[in-house]
Amino acid sequence: MRGLYLVTPNWDDTDRLLDVSEQALQEGVALLQYRHKSAEAPQRREQAGALLALARKYGVPFIINDFIELCEELDADGVHVGGTDASVPQVRARLGKDKIVGASCYGDMALARTAEAGGASYVAFGGFYPSLVKKYPVTTPLDIVLQAKREIALPCVVIGGMTPENAAPLVVRGADMVAAISSVFNNAYEADDVNIAVQQFNQLFAV
Repeated sequence: MRGLYLVTPNWDDTDRLLDVSEQALQEGVALLQYRHKSAEAPQRREQAGALLALARKYGVPFIINDFIELCEELDADGVHVGGTDASVPQVRARLGKDKIVGASCYGDMALARTAEAGGASYVAFGGFYPSLVKKYPVTTPLDIVLQAKREIALPCVVIGGMTPENAAPLVVRGADMVAAISSVFNNAYEADDVNIAVQQFNQLFAV
C-alpha cells in the first residue's frame, strides 16, 4: 500500500464518475474507494459495481466506504470505517482475514492503536488541511505521521484537503498513501487535468 488513494466524490452522474476514475486508474492509483454519502441504495450498487469492474481491469484494490453489506454483495476488496460506523473488530470478524479494513483515526493515536489491535489493514489520519468535501476541525498535527510510523506497524494514510503540494511534507514524514478526492475529481475539466494531478501525487512516492 503506497501511493495515491483515490476516493470518489458524491457524483450522481455515473458515466462521468467512471470516466474520470478510469483516467486516474490509467495513470496509476494504489487504492480506489467508493464513497457516496447521499446515494440511494440502487444507485450506490450500480456505481460501486461499475467501479469494481474498472478496478479489476487495472489491478487496483477496491474498497467501499461504510457499507459492509455492499462489500459482501459485490465481493469488493474491503471496507473503510469511520468513528461512527461499525468497529474494526466487528468488520474484521464479518469480512474475514483476507479483506482490507481501513479505519479513520482522525488526529488520535489511541484510535490508531485500537484499530491496529482490532485487525485493521491501515490507519487513516486527518484532516490536516481544509477540505472541499468534508467539514471537520483542521487540528491534526503533521507530526502524528512520524509518531504513527514509530508506534503502529500498519500503512499510514493521510486525508483532508490533500494537494500534491501540501501532501509532500506528510509523505516526507512517512505517509504511505495520500487520499484525495477534490484534487483529482474537481479538476476534471479535461483529461489532462486528471492525468497531471495523478502524476503529481505519484511523483511524491517516486523516491
